[in-house]
Parts: sequence; structure tokens; C-alpha cells
Amino acid sequence: MLKIGILALQGAVQEHVKAIEASGAQAIAVKRVEELEDLDGLVMPGGESTAMRRLIDKYLFLEPLKEFAKNKPIFGTCAGLILMAKRIQGQDTAHLELIDMTVERNAFGRQVDSFEADLMIHGVGEDFTGVFIRAPFIVEVGPEVEILSKHNDRIVAAKQGHFLCAAFHPELTDDYRLHQYFVKMVQSNKEVVA
Repeated sequence: MLKIGILALQGAVQEHVKAIEASGAQAIAVKRVEELEDLDGLVMPGGESTAMRRLIDKYLFLEPLKEFAKNKPIFGTCAGLILMAKRIQGQDTAHLELIDMTVERNAFGRQVDSFEADLMIHGVGEDFTGVFIRAPFIVEVGPEVEILSKHNDRIVAAKQGHFLCAAFHPELTDDYRLHQYFVKMVQSNKEVVA
């Protein structure tokens, strides 16, 4: 069975655990660097990207995460998407710099501006309910990035190689199609590596 970790420093960890297990893989809440070793893929949950980066630095996760990303799939949601971007609007530095895209933090407004929207996600399906909470969006992408979904002409889901990201929170609904999509990416990657 595939082993997929959920980076458990902050955010909706248990909701991702439930979604990954419902998608047919073993989910492991990752709190220590050593726990990355046996994983086939990793989910970086939502939360607050600046606080998550502080915790990543505090627990020495930055370089091990970059090393993990060289060969294994990562799925970032909301703040996880920000951590994966190569460029962040208004900032001189980024975090893991995995996906060739520019993102804008809190682009859909504050907590009180949270909303749900029906999304069409390429490769996943139509009428997917996206839960947006202080959500970022993707301002622009490089040529290697596949745009999977837009909301009001703003890019809200994308894929580059073995990296997947969403500006919304798929773990906060009972619709596991996007997690199933990621599990298939992890399976395909494992077969290629083997």
C-alpha cells in the first residue's frame, strides 16, 4: 500500500489523513524529518504560510523537504501551495520553490470573505466544491505548468511534473476526487521510479 505523509506542523492534518485513507493509501502524520524516509508522497496542508515556514525552519525540515521533492510527489493546498511556489508577489524570497508560478497571498480577501465555489478541475471532474479560506491564487505560471482549474479567471489549481497544488481546501469536503487524483500521481511516480 502507498504511504502518503501529511506534514503535521500546522493546518487541517486530520482532514487530509481521512481523505488520503478514503482514497486507498496509508496516511501518516509527519512531525519529524526522519518520517519522510519511507513515504511515497506528501501533502502540505493549509494553514498560515509564514507560521508554517517558521515551523519548517524550527524543526529543520527545509532541506529534507527539498530533497524529498526531487523524486517524490507533493500536493500543496492553500498555504501549502504558497510554500511550493517559486515566486510570491510582493516578497523577495520564496520557500521550497518547487512549481514555476507566481502566487498572491490572501488574494481572495480575509477570513470573513471565505466562500465556496463550484469548480471544473481538468482530469478530476466538474462540480467540485472548492472551499476558499483566506485563499491565495496563482497569478502566472511558466510553460511547464498545467493549469487544472480557474475561478473567475483566476488560476486555483495547477500541476507541474509530480507536483500538484490547489488554492482551496479539498480536505474540508467529503469529495475525495482530488486526493484520489494525487494518489494516482503517487502510484504512477512509484512505478516509474521502480
